[in-house]
Amino acid sequence: MIITELLEKNSRLYGTKVALVEINPSENRDMAVTWRESSLVEGNADAPYRREMTWRGFEGRANRFANLLLSRGIKRGTKVGMLMMNCLEFLPVYFGILKAGCIVVPMNYRYSSDEIKYCLELADVEVLVFGPEFKERMDAIADSIPNVKTLFFAGSGAPDYAEDFFRLVYFCSPAAPPVELTEDDYAAIYFSSGTTGFPKAILHKHRSLISAAMVEQNHHKQTFDDVFLCIPPLYHTGAKMHWFGSLMTGGKAVLLRGVKPEWILRAVTEEKCTIVWLLVPWAQDILDAIDSGRIKLDDYLLDQWRLMHIGAQPVPSSLIQRWKKMFPHHDYDTNYGLSESIGPGCVHLGIENTHKVGAIGKAGYMWETRIVDDKRNDVRPGDVGELAVKGPGVMECYYKNPKATAEVLADGWLFTGDMAKMDEDGFIYLVDRKKDVIITGGENLYPVEIENFLRKHDKIKDVAVIGLPDSRLGEIAGAIIEIKDGMTCTEDEINKFAEGMPRYKRPRKIIFAKVPRNPTGKIEKPLLRKRYCSENLIAEEINH
Repeated sequence: MIITELLEKNSRLYGTKVALVEINPSENRDMAVTWRESSLVEGNADAPYRREMTWRGFEGRANRFANLLLSRGIKRGTKVGMLMMNCLEFLPVYFGILKAGCIVVPMNYRYSSDEIKYCLELADVEVLVFGPEFKERMDAIADSIPNVKTLFFAGSGAPDYAEDFFRLVYFCSPAAPPVELTEDDYAAIYFSSGTTGFPKAILHKHRSLISAAMVEQNHHKQTFDDVFLCIPPLYHTGAKMHWFGSLMTGGKAVLLRGVKPEWILRAVTEEKCTIVWLLVPWAQDILDAIDSGRIKLDDYLLDQWRLMHIGAQPVPSSLIQRWKKMFPHHDYDTNYGLSESIGPGCVHLGIENTHKVGAIGKAGYMWETRIVDDKRNDVRPGDVGELAVKGPGVMECYYKNPKATAEVLADGWLFTGDMAKMDEDGFIYLVDRKKDVIITGGENLYPVEIENFLRKHDKIKDVAVIGLPDSRLGEIAGAIIEIKDGMTCTEDEINKFAEGMPRYKRPRKIIFAKVPRNPTGKIEKPLLRKRYCSENLIAEEINH
């Protein structure tokens, strides 16, 4: 089966049912993408807070764009880039690219002009659809991307170097294009999150996409009646592959453009959401807002909310314990994955295993796992090694990078670069990124372990631990600590609290500052190392 066939099935069976809802809590539509120019909007065009789209409308829009591409002579296998914010149009554009037999290349909305140019060149993108939010960044590079032969502007007032996307698709047929696809066709290039340097281009076949949909529906038991609240960016595999569970069943999904706790709970209430995927900071913010009294749960209707799940980064068990205490009727799941394994689900906890909170779980549906040493031999239970995964969603390669591909792929196994250990029951616990391990005086320190301990402090909102240079020990652990709003904390308080850890694991430097995270919730440790790994900068930060 091909992922586009699921869209066609839903259009046929549930054509008049709502597929997607877009909610804009700020009601700021100045920069938002809109289909009004083509008279294709559904719902109340005068109510910018909410827009919706049926399954039939979804497929029709995807077909229109596919037919536009084909009418331009754009051939099968052409790379078509997407530079768009989460919006009602994102997924129809994505599926239109697939339906034309092209390879879709979604791009991070935080990319600078130089990063956009780098990724367009790396992935050999020939066609680009971009939204109005990116006009200034595209202005800066439009004359220096000769490989991009066609640019479509998805907004009002197209710049002179781009064509008006909405005007063009309006005149295209909504009928399915005559393109046959197989699971062996190339489908998508995703970019690595960039937490370890410049992003790599990750090539997947259609087999990966359909397997992701099957994994998601198997793990979270979506039905047609479920309503999925999607907040993270759709350019990333995480959000999209979780939404694939709704695609499998024809259920409604809600795209929320904002992360404030009250906006999340309002969307759950108004749209009757049953499944919500959160990142660690958003879950913390919701709990903190409730604890502080800023949010009163009695103001919301949440009884139908059955599942909260988290992924994209290590999840502190203390956070989930707080969540279960606040929402005892919620099922909970942890999802682990990489863009190289088509996003979440190659390992997951399972809603029946909340007694193992803190673990990322066991091999997901259709997946296998191993934990190996430096020679890629299996380690004993309890020992730390590198996590490897194998399954139908493993990437084909890093596009145009055979050396990097060979470093992580062998005999169908993807070596993730994540250090992990397995308990006596077979549950896997993340220890840290292989590249983030701190070696201090010959001892290995795993920052995630230290971070999880420090997060138990009732004044700490977020924490990141990195290795800082030390002339005697080589490296020492430095903790960048973000304090909860309205609270104050001292270095002595943190050091006293850290006495609950073995001495060698205690951070030697405490820095009070905001912890930067990327759009998928991962701590941006390269940025922190760049900022704080100069001893002068560290001293200056501490003195302040």
